[in-house]
This record gives sequence, C-alpha cells and structure tokens, in this order.
Amino acid sequence: MPLSAPAAREPIHTRRVTCQGYRRADGLWDIEGHLTDIKSYGFDTEERGRLEPGDPIHQMWMRLTVDDQLTVRAVEAVTDDSPYGACGSITPAFQTLVGLRIGAGWTKAVKTRLGGPKGCTHLVELLGPLATTAFQTVFPILAREAALKAKAEGRDPRDSSDPPVLLNMCHILASDGDVARRNWPRHYTGADRDADGLDSKEGNRAAAD
Repeated sequence: MPLSAPAAREPIHTRRVTCQGYRRADGLWDIEGHLTDIKSYGFDTEERGRLEPGDPIHQMWMRLTVDDQLTVRAVEAVTDDSPYGACGSITPAFQTLVGLRIGAGWTKAVKTRLGGPKGCTHLVELLGPLATTAFQTVFPILAREAALKAKAEGRDPRDSSDPPVLLNMCHILASDGDVARRNWPRHYTGADRDADGLDSKEGNRAAAD
C-alpha cells in the first residue's frame, strides 16, 4: 500500500538513481548506475552560473564489470554535471575498486578507499545500489542455471552442500525461517530440526528408509 496522505507541502529536491544489470557475451556482467539531482527552483552557482528548475546539479554514471563471484574486473565513472568543474577529476580514483568483491565488507572497503576527500560523495553513494543490483542480476541467473543442471543430472536442486548466497541476507531469508525450511532444507536451522541436523520431517523419512 502507498504512504499515507502527506501534509501540505511543495517539492524542493529530486534525486533519481537508476541501476541496470547486463550479462555480457564474454561471460562477465555489467552493472550500470545513473544518478541525477535536480531542484524545483532556479539558483545561481559559483562556477556554472544560473541553474534553472530541472537543470541537473549532479549527473553521474558508473559501470562496474564483475565476474560470477562479483569480483570487480573493471570500473568506469563519469561526471557529466556537477557544481564545480573539477568535480569529475576524481573519477580515476574509482579504479581502486578493481579486485574487490561485492559482498560482506564491501561498504567498509569502499569507504576506506574512497571516503571523504579521497572520492566523490555521490558516486560513492551510487555504489550501494549498484552492489544490490549486482546481486539481483547475477545470482538469480546462476542459481536458475545450477538448478536446471541439477535436474538434468537427476539431483535435487535444493540438496547442495554450499550455503545459498541469499541465506541470512534479511529477516525473511533467515536460516531458521520458513523460506529456508522450504527451499534450503539442508541449511535450515529452525527449532524443528532434530539432534542429527535433520528437519523433523526429514528425520521421519530417514527412519522410514
């Protein structure tokens, strides 16, 4: 359902972030982001002169090329619009992301390399939704292909010894939750598992066998 009806108000600022993921013909993945900031009113700037309503204060682009493990293989960053002409001179610093893996510790590693005066605030902020987009792009495709391969080989796609990437990513994907019980029974840790590490229903089936 939508948000509740707001109080009387007027629009002031709009930030738009668009992220897209692509599978490349060479086996890698491109994750691209576009960020814009606009105001509802005109104002004067120190270097760019007058900006009218809707003129972009910031317009920036980022492309991360990653492999199947979400390791960054290449980076491209572009600043088309910014308050100061030299804002875009920092984009080469984003090459320090090459070799990093998107996953646990990603945000900390980004801030270590590009936080504060070492980077651009807005491009760094764009790396958050880009990381999420990378997950949403890569892992569903790889998981689907792995499931199809398992079925073709006569195996249960859910019976992998490797923990699913999404396990414990959020409350609904908790290892002791219903989603994990249904989809990843081998990694389910809920209260209805028996002492041998099996779901109680699995234990009953094992005993019957």
